[in-house]
Amino acid sequence: MNIKTFLICCCLFIKTIASVAQESPIQFDVLPLQNLSEFQATSGNWTIVKDVFYDLNGGASKITNGTGVLLNTLDKGENQPIMSSFEHGDIELELDFMMPKGSNSGVYLQGRYEVQLFDSWAVKNPKYSDAGAIYQRWDGSRGIGREGYEGHPPLVNVSRAPGLWQSLRIVFRAPRFDSQGKKVSNAKFISVHQNGVLVQKNIEVTGPTQAAFFEDEQAIGPLVIQGDHGGVAIRDIKYKTYGAAMVTLKDMKLTYYESIKTISDFAKASPKGEMNIDVLAHLAPATRNEFSGTIEGILNIPSDGEYFFNLNLAWVPDDTPPGRINGAGKLFIDEQEVVYVDGVTGKANGSTHLTTGDHKIKLNYFKTFGHWYAPSNDITLTAEGKGVARTALNVPLRADDPVGQIAVKVNDQAMMQRGFIMHRGEKRTHTVAVGQPGGANYAIDLNRGELLNVWRGDFVETTPMWYGRGETQLMLPLGNVIEFAGKPTLAVLPNKDAAWPQEIDGFAYTEYEVLKNGDPVILYEMTGVDIRETFESGDSGKKLIHSLSVTAEDEGKQLYCLVAHGSKIEKLPNGLYAIDDKSYYVEFERKASPILRTNSDGSQELILPVQLKDNMGKVTYSIVW
Repeated sequence: MNIKTFLICCCLFIKTIASVAQESPIQFDVLPLQNLSEFQATSGNWTIVKDVFYDLNGGASKITNGTGVLLNTLDKGENQPIMSSFEHGDIELELDFMMPKGSNSGVYLQGRYEVQLFDSWAVKNPKYSDAGAIYQRWDGSRGIGREGYEGHPPLVNVSRAPGLWQSLRIVFRAPRFDSQGKKVSNAKFISVHQNGVLVQKNIEVTGPTQAAFFEDEQAIGPLVIQGDHGGVAIRDIKYKTYGAAMVTLKDMKLTYYESIKTISDFAKASPKGEMNIDVLAHLAPATRNEFSGTIEGILNIPSDGEYFFNLNLAWVPDDTPPGRINGAGKLFIDEQEVVYVDGVTGKANGSTHLTTGDHKIKLNYFKTFGHWYAPSNDITLTAEGKGVARTALNVPLRADDPVGQIAVKVNDQAMMQRGFIMHRGEKRTHTVAVGQPGGANYAIDLNRGELLNVWRGDFVETTPMWYGRGETQLMLPLGNVIEFAGKPTLAVLPNKDAAWPQEIDGFAYTEYEVLKNGDPVILYEMTGVDIRETFESGDSGKKLIHSLSVTAEDEGKQLYCLVAHGSKIEKLPNGLYAIDDKSYYVEFERKASPILRTNSDGSQELILPVQLKDNMGKVTYSIVW
C-alpha cells in the first residue's frame, strides 16, 4: 500500500473531539482501596479504613472504619512495607498522603527509588530526608562521613501540618537497558509536585536509594510504600504507566505568508516561501510581532488508540483584552481539525483516535502584533496516548531568559507587596500580599475586605509586574497556596442562618498603618462600623493569627465574622476545625462560640459572632496549615 492510500484509509478511523479546553481523556488507573487485594501479601500494620484523625500535637489518633484510605499503623509485631501487585516502568503517579506528628515514610518507585514522606511542617532548611526529597544513596566504601550521596532536598518546603491531607504527583522515567541487559540510561524523576508546587525537576538517580527494597535495577518493578519507620495514611492512588515508545514528528516543512489577519485567511493566501525545519518554531524571515505560517509534517503513532493534543501559542496571553486578539492557530491531523486556539487564550486541547503508523499533520498559525507581557513566540505541541507518555514535540533549544525570576524576599521582618493577584479565575486588582519571616504568607483584597489566600514557602514572584511593561501587574505566590472563598470577612446578619452576602454596601478601605516589624494594620469602614484588622505570625510561622477589632454605632445589629467556607468542615477531637476535607485547620480562643452551618448548596460555613460591649468588640482565630 502506498503512503497516500494508507493515509486515506487512516482517515476512515479518525474520530475527532471538539477543541475546547479539557482534561486529558487518557484515564488514570485507580487503586480502589476497598481492601488489600491490589497489593502483595504484607503484615498487619496495613489496613483499609474510611478516615483517620492524627492529632496536631501528637496525641492519640482515631480511626473511622470503612474503605478508601490505606493506613499504616506501627504495631509491636513485624512492620513490613506494602507492595503493589502491578509493576511499572515509566509512570505518572498521583496520591494524597497524611502524616502524624514526627512520622517518617516513603514512596519507592519500582521499589528502588524513594521520594521521602516526612513530617516536615515549617522546616526552614529542608534536607534530603524531608518531605518531597529524593532520598540519598549509600555506599559504605566511600569512607566515614561520605557514605551518603546524591540526596536531593525539595526545592522548597511546602509541607502541611500533621493530620492534614497533602498531594503528591510524580512523573518518573525508568532506567533503560539494551538487548543484553546492560543499563544504557539511569532512572530519572522528571518532576515531583507536592501540594501543587514543583519540588523536584529532572533528577537523575544512578542506582537504588538507601534502604531500597531491591539492590539491582530492572526495567519494571512494584510501587512500594515504607511501613517500618512511622505511620502514614494514603488515599486516591492513581497512575498512568507508559512504555518507551513515544509520538514523534518528522519531515517538517514551513510555508510562510504575509498579511494573515484571521485563521480563515489561510484558505486563500498566497505563500511567500517555504523551508524545511526540524523544530516547531516560526523560523522564516519575519518581524517579531507579525508573522504567519503553515507547518506540515509526518506524525508517527506507536500504537492504536485515543491521543490527546495540547497546543500553546505563547504569544497569545491568557487574559487577552476584548477585541485585541493578536493571533490564533489550528491543528489538523489527516486533514481533520483536532485543536483550535481561538486567540481569546493561547491554549487549547483536543483528542482524536489514531492508528499505528504515520499521519499527516498541519498547523496553521499567525501573529499580528505583540503584547509586551506575552513576549515569547514559542509554539508548544504535546501529545499523549494510553500507554504513551506525554511528549512535547520537536522543542527548539533556547537560551535562558536573561531577566530570570524577579522575586520579593522576606528576611527579618514582614514584607508587603501591592499588585494584582489571580483568585479563582478572577484578577483581583486592589490586593496586598504580606510575607512573614516565619513563612506564613497571605494576600488580602483591600477593596472588598477579603482574605484571599495563605501559603507557606517563598513569598511572591513579581516578574509579570516588571518584565517588559508589566501590563498584567500580577504577583505570583511562591508556595503551597490555600485559597479561601473570597467573600467579605464581616457582615451584619438578621440571624445566624441568613445567607452570607457577596458584597457589603457602604464598605470601604480607608488606609493601613505599618508596625515596626513590617506587619500592616488595615483600617476599613462600613455603615456604622469602623474595623481594624491585623495578622500576626504565631508559633514560629506555623499559624497565622487573624484579629478584627470593631467599633459599632448600634449594638443592636449583630455582626458576624466569616471564618471559613468549604465543601466539608468538621470539629476534631482536639477542638480544632478541619476545613475542606482536612486542607487546613482553624483554631479558636477558648471563649469563642463559632457556629457551623450548612448552606442550601451543601457547602458549609464557619461563622463567629462579634460580641459588642460599650459598642466595641473583637474576634480572633488562627489559621493552621
